[in-house]
This record gives sequence, C-alpha cells and structure tokens, in this order.
Amino acid sequence: MKKKLVVLTGAGISAESGIKTFRDSDGLWEGHNVMDVATPEGWHKNPSLVLDFYNQRRQQLKDVHPNKGHQILAELENDFEVFIITQNVDDLHERAGSLNVTHLHGELLKVRSIKDENYILDWRHDLNFGDVDQQGNQLRPHIVWFGEQVPALDEAIAITEQADYFVVIGTSLQVYPAAGLIDFTKKETPIYYIDPKPIKIPNLRNPLVVIPNIASEGMLILKEKLNLI
Repeated sequence: MKKKLVVLTGAGISAESGIKTFRDSDGLWEGHNVMDVATPEGWHKNPSLVLDFYNQRRQQLKDVHPNKGHQILAELENDFEVFIITQNVDDLHERAGSLNVTHLHGELLKVRSIKDENYILDWRHDLNFGDVDQQGNQLRPHIVWFGEQVPALDEAIAITEQADYFVVIGTSLQVYPAAGLIDFTKKETPIYYIDPKPIKIPNLRNPLVVIPNIASEGMLILKEKLNLI
C-alpha cells in the first residue's frame, strides 16, 4: 500500500507560473485593495468591480501554465497516494495531472448562487449581471472571501490526519484556517517546508525539514530526500 503524502500549497507555487499574489504587493491584488474584491462587504459595495476583477483573473488563467513544481507533484502519484490541499483558486494542479485536489478557498472556474452555496456551476467565461440560478438568484464567483466560512475545511482536516508525510509549499502560513492544518498531523509525521522565505513554525512537535527554495527547485530536493532520485 502506498504511503499517504499530503501537500498544502499556497500562492508561491502559482507565482512561478506568472500568477501574482497580493501578499507580494503591499495588500494590493492586481492593483486592487483585497478588501474591495475579496470580501462580502466589497461584493455588496461594488459588485460590478468584483465581477470584473474575477473575469480578468479567469481570462488570465488561459495564458499561464503549470510549472515544474506542479508537474513533480503530479509525478509523485507514481510513488505515493498524493492529496493536495491548496489555498490557490487556479486549476494548475489539475492541469498538471494531480488527481486529488481540495480547494480551500474556492475555484476561479466555478460560480455559485448567492442564495444557495451548494448550487455550483463550472464556468469558463465572463460572469455578468443577469447570470442567475434556476430560481433567478444572481451567480457570484465561487471564491471563499475573507470573513467567510471555509466549506472544505473538515475534509482537509480529515485528509491531514491520515498523512504519512506532510509537505508545505509556497505559503506564508499566515492565513487561517489553512495555516492551522499542520496541527492536525500525527506527531510522528515528518513535515517538509518548501519556501524561499520560510518562517519559524511555533509549537511544532513534528520532525521538520526546511527547504528554503522556490517550489520548482524545492520539489527536486524533496524527491531526493524521499529517496526518489
């Protein structure tokens, strides 16, 4: 039976594919204050701005591609039962070939009803006013905005609890509840932390290996440490 390798990925892995992150630009995301485009308050204040913002992000996805970090993660499925828990809303893990991906913060290529969070549709074009569910309720981006509950959290915790190896890639470990997943690992589960600017993880009881590299370089080092090279 293959060992379970659980991977928590953040913006750093997608940044190598050209997707910008707000934490690299003083709280601005593609020139916008995140409070204006990634909160329920922003949606109620200016839904046109929010729709336009995510329409642009959706179009941007057509111009970017999975990088070596994504590809190595997919290749690891030859040796491990791999589960990816991602904070990213892009589809680069899936396009690289990863089969088990849980999106904590939603997905750019899906939309949902403002009244029924379980009414979710695949969506690859612009979302406009007048795009509604079967009851006539406006559709919104299927994104977990700041201040909203994280529906996939329980699933992510259950996956993390079963990990034989836990890998953290390209995340600041500052955004909760995602950053708290590490606390649900078994204490004997080794943690591999890949980030060019790793932070100190407080109160960690697990064996820790820090790999201070960008995702694509760090994944090659991880393969070596897992005796796959």
